[in-house]
Amino acid sequence: MPQDTPPEAPAPAPMPAAGDPAPDFTLPDGTGASVTLSALRPGRVVLYFYPKDDTPGCTVQATDFTARAQDFADRGAVVLGVSRDSVASHARFAAKHGLGVTLLADEDGEVCRAYGVWGEKKNYGRSYMGITRSTFLIGPDGTIARVWRNVRAKGHADELLQVLDESA
Repeated sequence: MPQDTPPEAPAPAPMPAAGDPAPDFTLPDGTGASVTLSALRPGRVVLYFYPKDDTPGCTVQATDFTARAQDFADRGAVVLGVSRDSVASHARFAAKHGLGVTLLADEDGEVCRAYGVWGEKKNYGRSYMGITRSTFLIGPDGTIARVWRNVRAKGHADELLQVLDESA
């Protein structure tokens, strides 16, 4: 009798590229309020995906975006962070670090898959599924203007502000 084999995991979706329409979504933020990407038009959106609340790199990234929140607002850009953590986890993370950036809960991973950031990762010889730290700059028309994959958390907010200045 043949052995049962586990079902194949769905293949990771390709990451959207510059010029592609940004996949629309509605997700809850750390307060439970719904945020819909298309409702933010015609503003620009910095959409960043990060692995896990309250980990060192993710904290650096979120606090850097918070420290520069007014700079992003002055450039007509909204910053949204997305992870698979829960609404409650986002609320604790934001309260603990005084975060002013909007964190969205993609608990089922559908948005992560739509943006091609969910996939196999390797660390110290161990393979696992997770989020690849990535950022998408979405233009006022809802198309992706630029993509960063495998982002280094430290200094990334400054890099994005420079790109926003260049593309104004």
